[in-house]
Amino acid sequence: MKALVYSISVPQWLALKALGLASKRLYYSGPLATIRLADLPEPQLPGPNWVKIKTLLCGFCASDLSLIFLKESPTGSPFTSFPCVIGHEVSGRIVEKGREVTELEMGDTITLCPSLNCRAREIEPPCRPCQAGLAANCENYARGNLAPGMFVGICRETGGGFAPYFVAHKSQCFKLPSGVSPEVGALIEPLSVGLQAVMNNPPQPDEEVLVIGGGVIGCMVIHAIRGLGLDCRISVLDPSAFAGENSRQAGADRVITDGDLFGHAILTTGAVRYKPMIGPHILMGGFARIYDTVGSSKTLNTAMRCLAAGGTLSQVGIHDQVKLDLTPLWLKHQTIKGVFGCGYAQYQGRPRHMFDIALDLVSGKKISLDGLVTHKFALEDFGRMIEVNLAKSRHKATKTAVSFM
Repeated sequence: MKALVYSISVPQWLALKALGLASKRLYYSGPLATIRLADLPEPQLPGPNWVKIKTLLCGFCASDLSLIFLKESPTGSPFTSFPCVIGHEVSGRIVEKGREVTELEMGDTITLCPSLNCRAREIEPPCRPCQAGLAANCENYARGNLAPGMFVGICRETGGGFAPYFVAHKSQCFKLPSGVSPEVGALIEPLSVGLQAVMNNPPQPDEEVLVIGGGVIGCMVIHAIRGLGLDCRISVLDPSAFAGENSRQAGADRVITDGDLFGHAILTTGAVRYKPMIGPHILMGGFARIYDTVGSSKTLNTAMRCLAAGGTLSQVGIHDQVKLDLTPLWLKHQTIKGVFGCGYAQYQGRPRHMFDIALDLVSGKKISLDGLVTHKFALEDFGRMIEVNLAKSRHKATKTAVSFM
């Protein structure tokens, strides 16, 4: 089968960091490319609790783009194994199952929670994060019965969604309810990330909250707030008018595209601006909660300066190493929470997996994700898909995906 395979070495990393300044194409085309189309055998079931999935649709995530262009920190490399088939935003159909799989049937259409945690690795007893419901923050991503990998798509033994077939543990599979399309099914993973961010840092009635970044994850944070019925006012910061319009459709009250976040924060929250002797302004007062879906030095430092005393910043975006001025953190007694993947939360009186909550909200029409997949590509056209993602506003692209349907 044809598959999109990712691999990187230290010499390759060094060469691309130097030569890639001249042409971004070197990252995905040519002898130094981090990604390539390759012929691979179809994957085999690792054990009796596993299923084989025929991919229907796989979304192209911003983290996939960052991986290809080496924009993520090497700190995560111990929890990745190469070569690997990327792709983790998946809908698919079960075509083979192990003898211990009773919850799923042949032909079931599923969406995939990609985390390869203790349960998928069949480690007993599970680590403390897994026991606490933090299934995406497992301490055993480099242990157990699999090669290292935090999730399907960066583990060499499972495959990933940018191939016609891959394998998954039965615990990772969630049946799509009747009426939920494969396109929406492939969006359940990013929606679950948005839900995790919001349920970890829930807005209170009448609070002013800010979402930094109006891309897919930013919109999923907005969808999560509105779908859960949380009564707050949402501002979105993004320079793109296209992303801003998507944010409004998701439920944002106001969109900031002119870059003057401090000015807008003063108008909406009543904050007071102060100018240090050197450096950017800082607000006293500001937004009660901020969800940063970009995660750069600029956005994190700006967020902390616009976050109110006692406020909480959810850092959702994954970026390379950042440099922070921690003055706002102690001066305003702020909290910064990391968000990665999804796990369990109390919902309707009992602990539920975020994928279950997401599917309930979608099938119950409290959240609509229809139309968010704007561009579909054949696997062989992955280079064109990358180029569209490098200029999403110009191409009016929200979510791009590889389709095997």
